[in-house]
Amino acid sequence: MPSTLAETPRAVLVGVQLPGITDEQHEADLAELGRLVHTLGFEVVGTVSQKRDGLRSGTVLGQGKLRELAAYTGGTGVIPTGAKQRTSKAKEKWEGEEDADDAAEAEEGDDQPAGAPIDPERRATVVVVDHELSPSQARNLERATGAEVLDRTGVIVDIFHRHAKSREARMQVEIARLTYVVPRMRETGGSERQQGVGAGESSLELDRRKVRDRIAELKAALAVIHADQDQRRYARKDQLRVALVGYTNAGKSSLMRALTGSEVLVADRLFATLDTTVRALQPETRPRILVSDTVGFIKKLPHDLVASFKSTLDEALEASLLLTVVDASDPTAEAQLAVTREVLGEIGAQAVPTLLLLNKADRLDEAGRAAVLARHPGAVLLSAHRPDDVAALRQRIIDHFEAEMVEAKLVLLYSQQGLVAQIYEHARVVDETFDETGRSLTIRALPGAMARLQRLVTGR
Repeated sequence: MPSTLAETPRAVLVGVQLPGITDEQHEADLAELGRLVHTLGFEVVGTVSQKRDGLRSGTVLGQGKLRELAAYTGGTGVIPTGAKQRTSKAKEKWEGEEDADDAAEAEEGDDQPAGAPIDPERRATVVVVDHELSPSQARNLERATGAEVLDRTGVIVDIFHRHAKSREARMQVEIARLTYVVPRMRETGGSERQQGVGAGESSLELDRRKVRDRIAELKAALAVIHADQDQRRYARKDQLRVALVGYTNAGKSSLMRALTGSEVLVADRLFATLDTTVRALQPETRPRILVSDTVGFIKKLPHDLVASFKSTLDEALEASLLLTVVDASDPTAEAQLAVTREVLGEIGAQAVPTLLLLNKADRLDEAGRAAVLARHPGAVLLSAHRPDDVAALRQRIIDHFEAEMVEAKLVLLYSQQGLVAQIYEHARVVDETFDETGRSLTIRALPGAMARLQRLVTGR
């Protein structure tokens, strides 16, 4: 994937408003792209937007908008004649139809040529497109603008690549990055054939084979890590587990820190958390309640990243309760909630009990708070920075599990006292008495944990 080389990189955003997308949605998508680009350290110097029935097959934008885009970068706005031309009749027909569309758009005033060029000191060095580009579209835009071109998927993959910290997260991101890179690799030194091993392959073919081999190697190493994680999750299967899920930058890590006292990274940026953290709810309860933070979701999250982070998302799938976190102060909160639910559906977690948390309530006025609660009457409105709100949420979590618990009595002989620690770990002891034969405990636990403890005590 292309890398950002300039010391103070500037970017221009490109978006095409397709049929069915409202002006508000389109503006929100471009604003989110701007935040993604800012996360990479770019300064956004402009936006080029166009309404079209579809992305132009060669350059995404129409001819007039392409010239407007080139004004931001100092490019010509024209693909050099040395670029490979379409040869098939079907492609020539399609190109002719696109040219006709461009002419119609220009007549309607929707595709006007650019005005005065941008100050050379403020020129963009990177073009970021809010759509997934084909390799040929990216190359054509680079030729027309003279700038580096990134699509939305490339930006997200690059952010993940920079923020991954653990060995597992780095490997997951590397798989997604290499999968993204393979079809976009180009010949750099001619197409001469290699000698010896791999004879008959061009240098490009050889490079692609090396990348595919590396992907296979990473997947094999991840399989070992995931097997170990599966064992740890199995060991926690009878414990009470809560998973924080939601859109990126919704405040999940802030809530994680407030609920558990853990020193997880809290930052006002997209995808600050890529590694799963599991900590006990504080103050600790009996039985313990484990809380896990997960990677944030985003609109058009690349499928390769969803697949790569499957083990992280499994924390949500195997949780006893999902806390779906939404930034209630964000104008696009409803769209973000829809994306979260869509991703949860993709991984099969839609059946897990869910509690909706409307976070960042401290940024809303009274009317705003009333409005979001009217839309989501069963939700919890809170701020992760208010101790009283966090305490109320903690009690809500405890009450949820308490409602699902069953009560039973266990009788332990004195020869079975080694089981007491397990009982206290997986159940809440309501009453405890002793007699000459042993100890009697009245406990409350989830049905699955209760059945296992009963089998452990009775031996059947």
